[in-house]
Order: sequence, then C-alpha cells, then structure tokens
Amino acid sequence: MDKVKPIPDSSSALMPMLVCRDVAAEIDFCKTVFRAAELGRRPGPDGTVAHALLTISGAMVIIEAEWPTLSSRAPEPDGASPVVIYVYVDDVDGAIGRAVTSGARVLLPAKDQFWGDRTGRIVDPAGHVWTISTRVEETSAAKRDERWSGIVRGHGASTSA
Repeated sequence: MDKVKPIPDSSSALMPMLVCRDVAAEIDFCKTVFRAAELGRRPGPDGTVAHALLTISGAMVIIEAEWPTLSSRAPEPDGASPVVIYVYVDDVDGAIGRAVTSGARVLLPAKDQFWGDRTGRIVDPAGHVWTISTRVEETSAAKRDERWSGIVRGHGASTSA
C-alpha cells in the first residue's frame, strides 16, 4: 500500500476559510481585487455556490457558505472582525481602488509603514477584513527597531496594519 502524504503537494499547509452568505459574490470580489484564480467550486442544495477553492498569488483560500450543521457564521459587514487577512499584492493602491469599486469600505487608507510595507485595510462586502500590502522598501532589523522606538516614544505613526 502506498503511503499517503499528510499534506498534498498541491496544497497549502494553511488555508483561511472565509464563511460567507454569498459565496459567488466573494469569489467575484477576490478575482477582481486580488486577481484570484478559481480552482473549483461545488454547488449547494439550492443551486447557489456552497464551496470554492481559490488561490491568491499561489496561496489557497477556501470560500464556504454558512451551513446549519456547523457553528461557523459569516461576519457582519461592519468590519468588527477578530480575524484580519494580510495579503501581499503588486499594487496596494490599485487593489484598494478595485476593492472600493467592488463594494468594500476602507478602514485604514494606504500608508507607508515603518517595516517597509505600504498597507491599507478594507472590509469586503461579506464582512471579511483584509490588510492589503505591497513591499516598498527593504529594511534591516536595526532600522525597523529604530523606527519602532520612535513610534513608541512619539505615538506618531500607524502600527495597526
């Protein structure tokens, strides 16, 4: 009998599962904003989409409908989520623009951060919160520590991405 690999070669070891009320709409949002690729979807009993597997820059994301037999529920669209998905893109400002055009609300406008990323935070129409980021500067640990110390002393820059 062949040994089965515990983590398939074609799979991410860690995959966020986003529970949504409208899976098809979340798929479209991810395709538009993050240029996600759809690997597959499964229909639900009522003809809607029950489940989909996407990749965003090679990382797998599961989009799942609410199920009455599971305790997972879609978030409220107010941005009050205990989970924030951090995603790197080629152009943070362009991605946030596409997100807003697709119905997202900006929680934190894009801003250069002390560690070398330009980040912004949005809540998508399904209520999922995303920090969208582009690396704009390579920084050393010493430079990040120096900048962080200045932030802590002066409380003058964002630390909430």
